[in-house]
Amino acid sequence: MEQFGNALRIERERRQVSLASICEVTKISVRHLEALEAGRYADLPGGVFRKGILRSYLKAIGLEESEWVEQFENAIRSSDPENEEEGWTEFAENVRRNRTGSRTSGIDSRWIGVAVMIMVLVALGWGVWRFVFHGRLFL
Repeated sequence: MEQFGNALRIERERRQVSLASICEVTKISVRHLEALEAGRYADLPGGVFRKGILRSYLKAIGLEESEWVEQFENAIRSSDPENEEEGWTEFAENVRRNRTGSRTSGIDSRWIGVAVMIMVLVALGWGVWRFVFHGRLFL
């Protein structure tokens, strides 16, 4: 939990890298970097964004990713196992809502496209019939 964040902070300070310089290089807000070092994982964006922030942080101060990412995952699991489950549930619900919304709007636009095609074909058929049987296209 806080131990992981403290270890990150100690490594950063040992390498004499400021949070401001990490922020400048990675474009991650100082607020998120401070939350990472303080072990306040709930203040970080969820899912893959958390790992992305960590990886960018590690790269900026020159640390090996593999061992730190594993420690980070363990720290998150031990800090709040229920929170991770809620995050995935919320994510799945948002995906379901977005897919449902896309389908209805996709169907509407498909039917509009079909109606336009039918009208174009009817107009084209009328023009051909008018030209063939009357010798002229317009009145």
